[in-house]
Amino acid sequence: MIATFLGVFFILLVSGLPIAFVLGVTTLIMLLLFSQTPLIMIPDVMYSSLNSFTLIAIPFFVIGAQFMVRGGTSKYLINAANCYVRHLWGGLAIVAVLGCMLFGAICGSSTATALAMGVFMIPEMTKRGYSRHFAAGLIAAAGTMGAIIPPSLGLLLYGILASESIPRLFLAGVMPGILEGALYIAWICIYSRKKGYRGGERATGKETLDATLKALPALSLPVIVLGGIYSGIVTVTEAAALASVAALAISLFIYREVKPKEIVSIAGEAMMSAGMIMFIMSTALLFGHWVTETGIPLRVVAFVSDMNLSPFLLLLFINILFLILGCFLDAVSITLITVPILLPVVQHMGIDLVHFGIILTVNMELGAITPPVGLNLFVLAGATRAPLSEVIRGAFPFMFLDLIQLAIITYIPQFVLFLPNLLM
Repeated sequence: MIATFLGVFFILLVSGLPIAFVLGVTTLIMLLLFSQTPLIMIPDVMYSSLNSFTLIAIPFFVIGAQFMVRGGTSKYLINAANCYVRHLWGGLAIVAVLGCMLFGAICGSSTATALAMGVFMIPEMTKRGYSRHFAAGLIAAAGTMGAIIPPSLGLLLYGILASESIPRLFLAGVMPGILEGALYIAWICIYSRKKGYRGGERATGKETLDATLKALPALSLPVIVLGGIYSGIVTVTEAAALASVAALAISLFIYREVKPKEIVSIAGEAMMSAGMIMFIMSTALLFGHWVTETGIPLRVVAFVSDMNLSPFLLLLFINILFLILGCFLDAVSITLITVPILLPVVQHMGIDLVHFGIILTVNMELGAITPPVGLNLFVLAGATRAPLSEVIRGAFPFMFLDLIQLAIITYIPQFVLFLPNLLM
């Protein structure tokens, strides 16, 4: 049965079918061949899997992110960050990292962060003498911080699948996000001194104050989301709805980058993206239902127990698995395919599920800049009209830094769990 499953799955995958159909068709074939379960359960499972109040947060977060991307928010965040650090060695590159961290805290999406920041930062960096491959690679890598810094769509999705506290997951993403930004900035300072990327003139106090005030409306979004959740005033879903309304209001009435006639089209684009995620989720959860029915997770648990693997080695093998999958699949697909199988193993080994969720998410960050199917690489190659190999070359040092970050968060769980344990 396992051999048949793997054969069907990989044949459909390499055929170029969308991942939702790969999962759905694979499950259908396996049910027909190896299960007595009536096929009427398929639409029932797909419908019931989406009938979740928490799940409604996903389209709301996607809508909010879409309005912030189209509403020019990144421009004001960049201007504010620029005033604080532009005089340092590699100041403009540091601005790019800080801008990605701030924008990631608003939209929760890796690709949206890379695209929004790349449109403004890459032309400006190349104009100031930075090499194009360095600028594109930096934005591709720094954009991945949108996946770990809360509120994060990836952590929200994992929390739903693992039935884990989403507020705890959001808190757990703070320190890894700061660590990643610090590693990037340290490397930028070293590289910029070597290449002679000098900073500009120090901003005046008035210029800094004006830029900061203009960025405040954008910075209010993470306060609305996280402040509402941790104060207990709203649930995660209600916070996502408030954030989408606030993003619309900021883009429409404060920054005025979005026109009233564009609201329907922008919302439509966002709902198409959300619909794609929900469709993948429905087929993936159907796949997970079949996997659970076959007892595969229990067999994996028994196999790991028989091997007497330590948590150290288990996490090493899981990281290697995620890194390999990240070369070929997108983050949502990997999460939905692997979590139902690995979760019982992780629980059996006594690994904290919040800690595991952060390990998964950091691996998904790496997958976004790992060839041949690193989504951020393609996005930045298209935005800069640069060869893909050039963007990969620029991103390579940051892949190495991400591996350092992954090692730290994997084997020092206290670093990840400090805030969740302190505040929750």
